[in-house]
Amino acid sequence: MNDEIRFQKAKRVSLVSILGNLTLTIAKLVAGFFAGSTALVADAFHSSSDLIGTIILLKGMQIAHQPADENHPFGHHRAETITSEILAFILMITAAGIGYKGFQILTSNHIAIPGAVAVYIAIFSILSKELMYRYSAKVGKEINSDAIIADAWHHRSDAFSSIAALVGILGARMGMPFMDPIAAFFVAILIFRAGLQIYKKAVSSLMDTAPSNETLNALSDIIISVEGVKQVDDLRVRYYGSKMIIDLKISVLPELTVEDGHNVAGRAKARIMERDERIQDVLIHVNPYYTRS
Repeated sequence: MNDEIRFQKAKRVSLVSILGNLTLTIAKLVAGFFAGSTALVADAFHSSSDLIGTIILLKGMQIAHQPADENHPFGHHRAETITSEILAFILMITAAGIGYKGFQILTSNHIAIPGAVAVYIAIFSILSKELMYRYSAKVGKEINSDAIIADAWHHRSDAFSSIAALVGILGARMGMPFMDPIAAFFVAILIFRAGLQIYKKAVSSLMDTAPSNETLNALSDIIISVEGVKQVDDLRVRYYGSKMIIDLKISVLPELTVEDGHNVAGRAKARIMERDERIQDVLIHVNPYYTRS
């Protein structure tokens, strides 16, 4: 899949997310206000944070789509990672505000009982967000975009928070009004947890954290199977946004000419690039191979 097709798919799913989040934010906010549901209002702010995050994500995808230039010879792919980090901060700040608001209402003597409309909006939100999650996750996996997959999990976390809100609303309507602000507090915990997970993953990518041993071993097996490669001396993989860059040292027979060694490296690079569309480049250093006596 070329970068243009990938970007168009990402743009389409982002626009769907923006429209969906905008609709749900307005519906929850209005219903929560008129029905007197703290949990639903809190859930509306969760949806609004998703809306802001998706807009930022779309802008990040636009930047990441830009070709390499003199100042960015490896391209702009890390813009996706940076936007994920910003999104994580937005989620955690939103969670803190929602938790504080729920605590204030819980400790006050004025807890309203939510109206029936709050129940219907919460159920509608759960179903809508699960569908948005499935669509975004499918596209994210299809285009190998961690940022889109992260946005998909935002939809699912919003569905979970709507479930918590629904429990609080039903509890309040069944004579337990304290359940509504308590549900808002648990919504805050869910949002904060989602933000923290996304932040940790973004930092891991920016710090060039190595992939799993399973991935490294699979790459080593591919390289060693290339005709002319006698040994894999060193293998390093770093993520560059949604792309991967591989630094590799291989050993070839010492009697090979420079051209022959170059051809072996070329075959190894081609074999690796075939394995995963996310691999942007493979830098190979060729060493002479000597058996130990």
